[in-house]
Amino acid sequence: MATALTFVKDIWYFSGLKSEFNNGQMAHKTIAGHPIVIGRGHDGKIFALRDICPHRAAPLSAGRILDDGTVECPYHGWRFGLDDGQCSHIPAICSGQKDPAGGIKVRNYPVRENGQLIWVWIAGDAKSKAEPDIDPPHWDMADKKPLFIERLTLNCHVDHAVIGLMDPAHVSFLHRQWWWRTGGSMHEKEKKFEPRERGWAMAAHAPSSNSLGYKLLGGKPVTEIAFRLPGVRTEEIQVGNKRLLSFTAVVPIDDNNTEITQVFFNDFAVVKLLKPIIKKGASIFLNQDGDIIKLQAECLKHDPRLMLIDDADRQAKWYYMLKKEWAKSRAEGRDFVNPVKATTLRWRS
Repeated sequence: MATALTFVKDIWYFSGLKSEFNNGQMAHKTIAGHPIVIGRGHDGKIFALRDICPHRAAPLSAGRILDDGTVECPYHGWRFGLDDGQCSHIPAICSGQKDPAGGIKVRNYPVRENGQLIWVWIAGDAKSKAEPDIDPPHWDMADKKPLFIERLTLNCHVDHAVIGLMDPAHVSFLHRQWWWRTGGSMHEKEKKFEPRERGWAMAAHAPSSNSLGYKLLGGKPVTEIAFRLPGVRTEEIQVGNKRLLSFTAVVPIDDNNTEITQVFFNDFAVVKLLKPIIKKGASIFLNQDGDIIKLQAECLKHDPRLMLIDDADRQAKWYYMLKKEWAKSRAEGRDFVNPVKATTLRWRS
């Protein structure tokens, strides 16, 4: 694990849900160290700007969105275009005085709504004017209204959060529950993995017999679990023509804090009926992850040497390989070559 703790750049980061922004609403987000105000103008168009007024460093997110397509700083009323960050009005300027507004801008970030999901592009070069050369990911189920949303801030670098997210061996211990995985149900697992766009997938398979939660869906569930850069895990479960999408995004806030968001999209009637129970279970799992991260953080202060083993930690190794190849391909201006190869992994959990 000698790979430096860095952030993935030149990529789309999950930044919220369509339902969280009505017309005229905005909110602050810090993504990979970038302070960003994300909101929706009165015309319904989503926007993302650097959340620092260049005048006296007030947060634009504390201001208001005006009908003229600008955001007004709460400190001195400077206005900036929602679509380009261009300063258009400085109230303190008197008639006859030089107006510097034309030469003042705040950084605007490419932002897209894809179904219910909102994505912000974090470029490696802050001065780059180039449009993103890849599209944000899309899942058909994510066009539906979310069943529920859970969020938690983890006190760790995003790499530790991602590795925890994709770690198959911790479930039987950290998430041991009578209704999910019991202490006496350890089994040897063998799963096929395939490379996918900027990531990999545990190919479609029948869930393990000791994963009791799947039995609530009835029938014969088939599930596929996938990961893609920069930190998105999905699980798509299907029984007949009914589907459920568990979407989890791990987004770096800064070097020591990470936000994890879990969203469920579903068309199973039984899942809608069991929503309070499933939501409670998801909250329990996330908080268990948060608690172990706090304990881990105390040990990481001593900069210990960490280990990754095969096969249980192979996905963690893939993650670091993907990050390295993505950064290298962007620096060299060439196509990304997925380093993950189709294989079968075995572990006990």
